[in-house]
Amino acid sequence: MAFHVEGLVAIVVFYLAILAVGIWAAWKTKNTGSEGDRSEAIIVGGRDIGLLVGGFTMTATWVGGGYINGTAEAVYVPDYGLAWAQAPIGYSLSLILGGLFFAKPMRSKGYVTMLDPFQQLYGKRMGGLLFIPALMGEMFWAAAIFSALGATISVIIDINVNISVIVSALIATMYTLVGGLYSVAYTDVVQLFCIFLGLWISVPFAMSHPAVTDIGLTAVHRVYQAPWLGSINSLDIYTWLDNFFLLTLGGIPWQAYFQRVLSSSSATYAQVLSFLAAFGCLVMAIPAVLIGAIGASTAWNQTDYGVPDPKSKKEADMILPIVLQYLCPVYISFFGLGAVSAAVMSSADSSILSASSMFARNIYQLSFRQNASDREIVWVMRITVLLFGASATAMALLASSVYGLWYLSSDLVYIIIFPQLLCVLFIKGTNTYGAIAGYLFGLVLRITGGEPYLYLQPLIYYPGWYQDDNNIYVQRFPFKTLAMLTSFFTNVIVSYLAKYLFESGTLPPKLDFLDAVVARYSREHMDKATLVKSDNIVLNELAPVNPRHSLTLSSTFTNKEAFNYVDSSPELSNAEDN
Repeated sequence: MAFHVEGLVAIVVFYLAILAVGIWAAWKTKNTGSEGDRSEAIIVGGRDIGLLVGGFTMTATWVGGGYINGTAEAVYVPDYGLAWAQAPIGYSLSLILGGLFFAKPMRSKGYVTMLDPFQQLYGKRMGGLLFIPALMGEMFWAAAIFSALGATISVIIDINVNISVIVSALIATMYTLVGGLYSVAYTDVVQLFCIFLGLWISVPFAMSHPAVTDIGLTAVHRVYQAPWLGSINSLDIYTWLDNFFLLTLGGIPWQAYFQRVLSSSSATYAQVLSFLAAFGCLVMAIPAVLIGAIGASTAWNQTDYGVPDPKSKKEADMILPIVLQYLCPVYISFFGLGAVSAAVMSSADSSILSASSMFARNIYQLSFRQNASDREIVWVMRITVLLFGASATAMALLASSVYGLWYLSSDLVYIIIFPQLLCVLFIKGTNTYGAIAGYLFGLVLRITGGEPYLYLQPLIYYPGWYQDDNNIYVQRFPFKTLAMLTSFFTNVIVSYLAKYLFESGTLPPKLDFLDAVVARYSREHMDKATLVKSDNIVLNELAPVNPRHSLTLSSTFTNKEAFNYVDSSPELSNAEDN
């Protein structure tokens, strides 16, 4: 394949345009709002993201390189087809469920990151534990899509894969570094427009190529391969359902989603943004589905690609750039390449910003440096943006199983973080003991179920398992959903059991080493509505309650004392001695 100067020029122009928009958004951030809330402006954009920009950025976060490439691949691969292209429906339903049940309580309480409610209820240690799967998910996702971008660019303009990955990562990291959420949001508007226009322009040209058979015919009849509509075998129905629930429910507890929710100007806007993004995800999947169908309807021996076809060369995952390269005119394929690049960068920048936001606020500030200045937090975020961006790039270049690692980490988000999020928002009475038990049970059940992508053999063999061609045992049983449900019910049961044992006196208070039951509920029974540590929640979220007067505590605790509570709380057991 010859080196295409025109393609390189097109990519350079596109990247410069994206960088210019990102820098402009950073300048806009600097000139809006006070300097005192700079860190919050970087994380949640000053909470003034409108419907138009918010809808674009939330849609672009989901419509990434993995989304459009993966959808096209699923439709193209024989014996899978459209029936197994679950991402468009799964992620759209995820956004709808997020808007209906999760966006309003998160936004109305004024949280800054997704981990805030966990640290508020379960403490900073549990917040640190939940940061691990959240970070893994964001980092491996960014690495996987950087890797996909490098392969895509190398297919069309034939340049070194490593160079394309490094340059793309540098551009995304640079504008995220200088502008935070504002830069990510405004570049998402440009990127989503490029994705929509680039893919839709490519479809008519590819469909009209002489080697392409009518996709309506190949949808239901076998021509070059099995019909691209696909089917679900009765043996695979539970695997299909397991993956579908993973996409639908596991797509909710991501910082990249809640960052957009929390940046909305109101809780109602947060819900509307979720619904707009759900519609956008469906619309943006249509050209990817059509390109996959075109790939399945092409006589590749009649094109410059030659024989064997992409699936025989094990290049099915590259079907979208291959269709752009061999079935479209040169200038159209370069425009489509810009669309793919936009899709990748729109997701990668979100993941890098999400990871740095959680670390700076929930790990550095709330766990170690409660009195850190706003300027210090901003610099921590900038440093971690560089570190996480470099880490994702390194994994994309060096790891041979990035996608396998991302699959495993996304499973952990579904199995561990989603049930914890349900409990912290909707189940009253859960505590740190239940959260830790649920975390461990879910983690053990997922790891012992095996992972074919990482050649990890299972320790627990569920009904319906089989051995594939690589002698790896594959589970048909929906063990991921089982692990998620086990994690949820373990959290609830252990929390209420611990609460009962301590409050009934079965266990002495000194055994409450996490201060999750005795200390917490003894404080709640006094004259404050809900006394939490000042490093876990901002003071304006404490609700005023009229003091309960008694003979011994008539003047000890007042509302004024609760609102003046700014340092670490003294032991309340000594309160009566004051």
